[in-house]
Amino acid sequence: MMEPPAACASCCRHPLPPPLLCLLLATLCLPPALGLYTVNAVYGDTITMPCRLEVPEGLMFGKWKYEMPNESPVFIAFRSSTKKNVQYDDVPDYRDRLSLSENYTLSIKNARISDEKRFVCMLVTEDDVSEEPTLVKVFKQPSQPEILHQADFLETEKLQMLGECVSRDSYPEGNVTWYKNGRLLQPVGEAVVIDLQKTVNKTTGLFTMTSSLQYMPKKEDANARFSCMVTYYGPSGQKTIQSEPVVFDVHYPTEKVTIEVLPRSSTIKEGDNITLKCSGNGNPPPQEFLFYIPGETEGVRSSDTYIMTDVRRNATGEYKCSLLDKSMMDSTTLTVHYLDLQLTPSGEVTKQIGEALPVSCTISSSRNATVFWIKDNTRMQTSPSFSSLQYQDAGNYICETTLQEVEGLKKRKTLKLIVEGKPQIKMTKKTNTNKMSKTIVCHVEGFPKPAVQWTVTGSGSIINKTEETKYVNGRFSSKIVIAPEENVTLTCIAENELERTVTSLNVSAISIPEYDEPEDRNDDNSEKVNDQAKLIVGIVVGLLLVALVAGVVYWLYMKKSNDAKGKCEKAAAQNFSSLPRTASKHVDKDLGNIEENKKLEENNHKSET
Repeated sequence: MMEPPAACASCCRHPLPPPLLCLLLATLCLPPALGLYTVNAVYGDTITMPCRLEVPEGLMFGKWKYEMPNESPVFIAFRSSTKKNVQYDDVPDYRDRLSLSENYTLSIKNARISDEKRFVCMLVTEDDVSEEPTLVKVFKQPSQPEILHQADFLETEKLQMLGECVSRDSYPEGNVTWYKNGRLLQPVGEAVVIDLQKTVNKTTGLFTMTSSLQYMPKKEDANARFSCMVTYYGPSGQKTIQSEPVVFDVHYPTEKVTIEVLPRSSTIKEGDNITLKCSGNGNPPPQEFLFYIPGETEGVRSSDTYIMTDVRRNATGEYKCSLLDKSMMDSTTLTVHYLDLQLTPSGEVTKQIGEALPVSCTISSSRNATVFWIKDNTRMQTSPSFSSLQYQDAGNYICETTLQEVEGLKKRKTLKLIVEGKPQIKMTKKTNTNKMSKTIVCHVEGFPKPAVQWTVTGSGSIINKTEETKYVNGRFSSKIVIAPEENVTLTCIAENELERTVTSLNVSAISIPEYDEPEDRNDDNSEKVNDQAKLIVGIVVGLLLVALVAGVVYWLYMKKSNDAKGKCEKAAAQNFSSLPRTASKHVDKDLGNIEENKKLEENNHKSET
């Protein structure tokens, strides 16, 4: 057993000192041991301290104590090894917080900062007192730092209080640092000033760290992300917690003015609504500007926009805008594209068949324009030209033009051409192949479409059973089929608003076949027949010319022959008058022979010709 220090020996020399008490008191007076076992606890959790002594034989009881700052002991728990009962000393800080197990492990609920001290486990026998100290360290994680008292905005080239980073309830105390866009901010003269303050709550012993940042921003700091971080110690070592980043509105003056045209279209056409927008690159941007319009000597004061509605071609020109003090200016050139179309004639035009109609579509535009014609919804390959109007020329014509590279700029005008004509009739007839009937056709041309009526000449009866072809390009035909027992005359009457035309045709009885003629011809067949007719007409004309030349030659020849015969007959007559009457019969006979010879001679001539 160790001897107690002199300061404690007096208690052992008491007249009636309990030997065990004297030994216990002597143990309390021992100096503290080095290399203490440490228990790290989290604030608010349960502190668990095992008694790191081996339980000796003859153990009487175990006790726990802690040491005051002045090293005086304070007993807090007692457990008897024989009676198994546990007693807790009436220490206010540990009331209802202690628990001592059978193996003498001490637990303290709801760890506090004040629990950070040296605790000692004591095991006592009759002969000895064993002690083992344990050092308790308490840690408290601080709250996430937040930036308070933030500046409403920052101005360039001016030192301002950006804000305060506050982190509360830390133990031990932590450290606060500032960051911009993830990079550490260090104090720099009068551009970056950081001040850290730490305060402790006397009740809880917890620290609050407050770091203020004064900052002189630049234009480049617009949209910069500022944050702060607290560094603290926990049971497992050093840790950090970062605040939410904050972006500040940085104010800086305007350095450039820009004018633009809205909407952002590459081309503007007449009738568009446009907006001129002027902007400055300062923050906050300028709210008012001066707009300079072509033809105006003074600027027009307006907000950042100047609206122009239903623009015309005369709006083309240079537009400018500037700050109110005219210190900065920008300009842009505006071109308003236009497209004019003049169609002559236009609207509804009525002309007579065979007339000429000059048509012109004139374009005036700011760029090269594309022009094309449409007739009755079909695009034409060439522009229309009418030197002699035909029925097929009638229709709805559209002259349309578009301006290249200018979306939506299109113009069109229409011409409704009506070609009128008096009714023209051609009648044909043919005996059908069965020889039992004849087909009579009345081919009609005219516009408006003529009404056709058939009648029988003489009786005046009307024939109602007719067939009509489709009316195309001013032409159609009306057909009847008859089987006349005797010769008959049929009349075809065609009438429209312009005139009434009547044509008759003699038709023989069914017993007499008649020359077949083609009934209807469609447009393609008509063209072929027309070509054939032209060929036939050419051949006929050529033959007629040949016949004419031959006739002239023959006439000249006959004229010479007749002159010679006249002279001979005259001489013969004179001789005949001098003959006797008895010879007249012979003369007549000779004259007869002469006439016969003359006729034979003429026939031979004709044959040669």
